[in-house]
Amino acid sequence: RKIIREAWEKYSDAIPEAMPDNIRNKHNLMPSKEALRELHFPDNEIDIDHLNIRRSEPHRTLIFEEFFMLELALSIKQRKAKDVCGITFKWSDKKQEVFEKVLGFTLTNAQQRVIREIEGDMISKSPMNRLLQGDVGSGKTVVAVAAAIQAIESGYQVAFMAPTEILAEQHFKNVSHYAESLGIPCALITSSVKGTLREKIYDGTSKGSIKLLFGTHALIQEELQFKKLGLIVIDEQHRFGVMQRSALHKKGTTPDVLVMTATPIPRTLAMTIYGDLDVSILDEMPKGRKPIMTKLYRENRRKQLYDGMRSELKKKHQVYVVYPLIEESEKVDLKNATDMAEIMKQIFEPDYRVELLHGRMKSDKKESIMAAFKRKEVDILAATSVVEVGVDVPNATVMVIEHAERFGLSQLHQLRGRVGRSHLQSYCILVADWRLSDEAKQRLAIMQETNDGFRIAEEDLEIRGPGEFMGTRQSGLPEFHVANLIMDLGILEVAKKAAFDINPDDYPTLKETVLTRWGKKLELTRA
Repeated sequence: RKIIREAWEKYSDAIPEAMPDNIRNKHNLMPSKEALRELHFPDNEIDIDHLNIRRSEPHRTLIFEEFFMLELALSIKQRKAKDVCGITFKWSDKKQEVFEKVLGFTLTNAQQRVIREIEGDMISKSPMNRLLQGDVGSGKTVVAVAAAIQAIESGYQVAFMAPTEILAEQHFKNVSHYAESLGIPCALITSSVKGTLREKIYDGTSKGSIKLLFGTHALIQEELQFKKLGLIVIDEQHRFGVMQRSALHKKGTTPDVLVMTATPIPRTLAMTIYGDLDVSILDEMPKGRKPIMTKLYRENRRKQLYDGMRSELKKKHQVYVVYPLIEESEKVDLKNATDMAEIMKQIFEPDYRVELLHGRMKSDKKESIMAAFKRKEVDILAATSVVEVGVDVPNATVMVIEHAERFGLSQLHQLRGRVGRSHLQSYCILVADWRLSDEAKQRLAIMQETNDGFRIAEEDLEIRGPGEFMGTRQSGLPEFHVANLIMDLGILEVAKKAAFDINPDDYPTLKETVLTRWGKKLELTRA
């Protein structure tokens, strides 16, 4: 306290008052210097309980200021992006109607709403920069294709990038028959495409005869040139590096960009990390999908588990069994994929074929096993969490997760999303130890309570905190001194609105303060 008192007496006059009076008065905020003094040297009459739970007026002032400064920086960034002149696409409602007829099913209300949001972006003169969030199976690809058709109708080409060959191929197969019906030439480029076919795709893309090109990182190879790239769609965008996304962007002149993710991002993080992106949410599942039934099994119910698996296999359905480890470890006594695949073979073969899949396998081996599973040549896939993202096998109805207590909430939810991808009733069985930590019990209880990815993401953020939720503390997440992304959501929402409502150019001193503090950090965050 003596050191703080001395620091205060020497340096407090240098504390800047960056917040404009009209904003401070509108939101009943204290002057910054007074708020800091109150926190370090509270008056006798201040409510100690409010201080201890960070609900005092000085706390509210400083929390609001921190959020406001960040959101104003994002607002400046968004304004700068909107000043760039992009492509003004023509949007044809007639073409949209034809596409919906070709689909053969009715779009959900959420899909229709998001397509309208994208239409607004594409017909404006500013480049689209939109994040599309949607739970596994909510129909993001259909929305992306609706946008692609409109770009092609306006005379442009579209690049659709996915992180793995399986996923790129899956998108290509799912979309190509719709594209053919609409007379849209499309192709697939991956590292497996070689020789004459590769040359043909390069030629067609550079001449503009290929309108819709699906691919992996192969899309960013220097030799591949587009004649007139107008729209970029990136699936599971967090799995690509900054430079990879940037390299694709440079193949066009200010193309529109739609990035998609099936990993729901809690509102608090979306407002801070993606604050300068327009966000669309698909919060409705296609009709006919049944909610996945999630159950917790202890080790003593293993016979019941295998009987349940056999019952689904008899119906010609398929099963995933996921393990936390590839091989046995001396340090931890856990089931591992390699040993358990052998045990599964003893139990289920020769009636049913079992295959092992893990991350250390060569990519062509992994691809061939997954392709065999997709073709229904494999009945049980014993795997590590390598199957977490982007595998679409509608015939798989059971996801067994061994040692479920070892997985994080968002990972459990992603794994569960591998089943329930058709009209068939699907099941997720969480197999866990008796000895569970309170946090593990909390995670497994939430999984049984809800299939809502957004609620799961919010709970996950609360359990793990922002740094861990993003996977690394060096994730470009904003660092706050006083504000807390989880506890202070209400203040964040008010501060964001206040920041986006003003024109930063009207407040030069404030703008300079904001860019000094957040400028460099924002470049990382945006990337």
